Amino acid sequence: MPHDPSPDTNGVPELTDEQLEFLNSMFDLARQGRDEELLGLIDQGIPVNLANSKGDTLLILATYNNHAALVEGLISRDADVDRLNDRGQSALTCAVFLQNEETVRMLLAAGADPRHEGQNAYAAIEMFGLETMRTVLDSASQD
Repeated sequence: MPHDPSPDTNGVPELTDEQLEFLNSMFDLARQGRDEELLGLIDQGIPVNLANSKGDTLLILATYNNHAALVEGLISRDADVDRLNDRGQSALTCAVFLQNEETVRMLLAAGADPRHEGQNAYAAIEMFGLETMRTVLDSASQD
């Protein structure tokens, strides 16, 4: 159970160490691509857009670690495809940087905006000279 609300947290109950440890383990599941386990927990009520202390969502971590099946599962559970981490990066930016065409196409099909604010997908293409990814983004926008 959460601790009582306190003035230090603006009336929001503080989480116990055990609760924080459990929530942090969700990010490990995303990094490791343990999709059945993580998606099952989301289906039981863990927020699909849960973010860590760096603003990385489960979707961003799954994308960055090349777990396409988990990315697909998170998208199907309405993960915010345009949510930015604290560095201004979205899941699409990560997929472009990693040159993961399958995940790029999946995120675009789910409505990810390649020109979204922050370090968007086209900015990553320019910064790292990823011209093959430009072709993928451009062709996907014509579909």
